[in-house]
Amino acid sequence: MDVSEPASISSGVAQRYATAIFELAKESKSLKSLESDVNALDGALTESADLRSLVTSPVYSRDQVANAITAVAKKMKLSQTVTGALGLMANKRRLFTLPQVLASLRALIAAEKGEITAEVTSAKPLSTAQQADLVKTLKARVGKDINLKLAVDETLIGGLVIKVGSQMIDSSIRAKLAALKNSMKEVG
Repeated sequence: MDVSEPASISSGVAQRYATAIFELAKESKSLKSLESDVNALDGALTESADLRSLVTSPVYSRDQVANAITAVAKKMKLSQTVTGALGLMANKRRLFTLPQVLASLRALIAAEKGEITAEVTSAKPLSTAQQADLVKTLKARVGKDINLKLAVDETLIGGLVIKVGSQMIDSSIRAKLAALKNSMKEVG
């Protein structure tokens, strides 16, 4: 069995939903609202194990999932476009692609605004000044406005891992120690 096939099918489905949602929001001139909805949903998925379970678990019926996701959307005060799309995705059993839909929407919104997202992982949270310096440096290097997506991974020990598009810069202590370990193996 080819394991890449289900992933490519779900990413294709996610891309189609994201494009449809984006186009509807663009037509109704509500891209700012869409961006806040994407951020809110992404945060909710990150924080709530129950929401992740609702989105991915096949145990719940279509009606249960549709009712629950609509209630969540209303409680979060999401736009009508996003609420309707979530309900449709639930009815079509496509809600499991929600993380991919959100990532695709983020990319579409950033492209529309002339921005690029930089995923930055650090050993400890970055200060506001450090974030501003990083944005300034990356903007000078890439030539576009930078939108930071920050994460903390204490196993890095120190330094940063930055992903911008297809480029990755790993200046973490963990990576340097791993490189040193490999070079020591080659010598001995």
